[in-house]
Amino acid sequence: MTAATRTRERLGYLPYLVPGLVLFTGVIGAPFAMNVAVSLTEWDGVGTPAWAALANYRELAGDGEFWSSFRNNVLVIVAMAIVPTGIGLVLAALLTDLVDRHFGPRPASVLRACLYLPQVLPVVIAGVVWSWLLDPDDGAVNAVLGAVGLDALAHDWLGDPATALWTVMVVMVWVQIGFPLVVFMSGLQRVDPSLYEAAEIDGASWARRFRHVTVPQIRPEIFVVLLWTTIAALKVFVPIYVLTKGGPGGATNVPSYYSYQNFFDKTDVGYGAAISTVLTLIIVALTVVFLRAQNAAEPEPS
Repeated sequence: MTAATRTRERLGYLPYLVPGLVLFTGVIGAPFAMNVAVSLTEWDGVGTPAWAALANYRELAGDGEFWSSFRNNVLVIVAMAIVPTGIGLVLAALLTDLVDRHFGPRPASVLRACLYLPQVLPVVIAGVVWSWLLDPDDGAVNAVLGAVGLDALAHDWLGDPATALWTVMVVMVWVQIGFPLVVFMSGLQRVDPSLYEAAEIDGASWARRFRHVTVPQIRPEIFVVLLWTTIAALKVFVPIYVLTKGGPGGATNVPSYYSYQNFFDKTDVGYGAAISTVLTLIIVALTVVFLRAQNAAEPEPS
């Protein structure tokens, strides 16, 4: 096939890309361009914005509260991406390689549905329920600790700066486990069962089958889950808003909520837009890195 032929074929695809390009421009491109424009101004949301050039970004570079919120976000990524991906991978392998094979598909499906349930619940409802459970006075967590004689461990889990972020992380792990589990179980359906049978005949333990068969076979799904959950962690907002509102003392603040605070609480719209712009660029850069890493990990077609 000549270069001219390949060029004509590629040009033939262009009309089919136009609807998606128009939708992308209207829903993502134009709002992002407007946000960037606002980030270059000083504006309280009323009246005419005053041109400020890069003043908001210079202020952001030296804003300790922003960098603190970003450090918190790194821990949220651990709770929403890394830990659920690892747990989901192990659970998917257990349900597929042990439960499904020895007890049938129905028990595996029931367990999968139970573990996926937090994903189905609206995040606001899940957050409100957890705030009730963690209430320092009437919450079920402290009540259970008291009932088993561990009154000394009762705590204001969301009200203490030392434990608030870790408590939010535990809640987010609970919320997120179902998503990687379902994706990985779906990916395992395309793995040839003879690979597991051959490994088992050779005397490989479950752990060795998991390491040498399961993980390599569903590497594409692992990349997808890590990318999806990392992006979700970077822009997390509702759980923070419902559980802690960034407190106490900024201990659970994250860039998305910090941007919201500047937009609506402080009415510093230009500065809030600058935070949103930086966060968006970080997400785009991280997506590019993930996609390049995935392409590099895929074997060359024979």
